[in-house]
Amino acid sequence: MGRANSQERPVMVDYKKSGVPKGPKGSPRYAEHNAYGTAKTPFNVRPGKADLLARMKANAQKAKKS
Repeated sequence: MGRANSQERPVMVDYKKSGVPKGPKGSPRYAEHNAYGTAKTPFNVRPGKADLLARMKANAQKAKKS
């Protein structure tokens, strides 16, 4: 004994397309506060090591005073 409609294929449910779509990946939801391209940090201008050391020493002095 077989099925009455043996010629039809069973319908498969596509679970991939169900549910909420995924959001974009790799893009932040906010703007960085220290992003390059602003007046404070323009493009193609990177601070040198001397500037970094001066900032570090100034912050160390502030930490000692407080």
